Amino acid sequence: MNREALEAIARERIAAQDGRRAIETFSSRFPALSIDDAYEIAHIVHEHRLREGARPAGRKIGFTNPAMWAAYGVRQPIWGYMYDTTVHELGEGAGAWSLAGFTQTKIEPEIVLHFREAPPAGDAADVLACIDWIAHGFEIVQSPFPEWKFSAADAVAVAGLHAMLLVGKRMAVSDLGPGAAGDLEAFRLTLSRNGERVASGRGSDVLGSPLLAISHLVAALREQPRRAPLEAGEIVTTGTITLAQPVAAGDRWSTAIEGIGLDPIEAAFK
Repeated sequence: MNREALEAIARERIAAQDGRRAIETFSSRFPALSIDDAYEIAHIVHEHRLREGARPAGRKIGFTNPAMWAAYGVRQPIWGYMYDTTVHELGEGAGAWSLAGFTQTKIEPEIVLHFREAPPAGDAADVLACIDWIAHGFEIVQSPFPEWKFSAADAVAVAGLHAMLLVGKRMAVSDLGPGAAGDLEAFRLTLSRNGERVASGRGSDVLGSPLLAISHLVAALREQPRRAPLEAGEIVTTGTITLAQPVAAGDRWSTAIEGIGLDPIEAAFK
């Protein structure tokens, strides 16, 4: 697609997000829309957000859990930017987190990684060696497309569906012990809403391991030379461990986590 068409889609995306409006999928109206086109649209929106004053905090990886692929009609992981305006520490606030600025929200329990140096597209141990802290968090995702029906290109164009990331207690890699790489693959997690268990998963449900999800992202970025590679200082949330669940005002969500030295988390929403 030509630049003019991509810029028009980006403007529509910005207006829909800022106005909390639902829109028809781009792919249904522009059949020629490719994944590369979608990343260019996302980059145009990213540059707009930077001009508004947002500062990049890192990346989110989406659709790293293959169990999600059939449900959403995608066939590969995707990525998008996160900002200082969308990444928050769970301990920052007492009280509930507002969903008022978002559309059709869902919640995803994830593993969050912070890099002291740029990671390679290597094995789990290679990636772990570049991380200084690890946390458990909730990503809130949103969709401007009715009933969460879209293509992978649509999802890319709207920043990987990212709304906000709530980061739990940070743990130094050294505090997780020498088995951290294996624990990130084998740990088990249960997700509950208002005290009732609704979903469960394992670290291996995230492309084999959250660390391998990073390796995938590094390799993907190498194939996108117009996009910046992962750098030291970035936060990356690696994708949902369970199926994403609808979240609404009045909900209180919590996790139980076994097999790794990360604290469970809890968050209320309004």
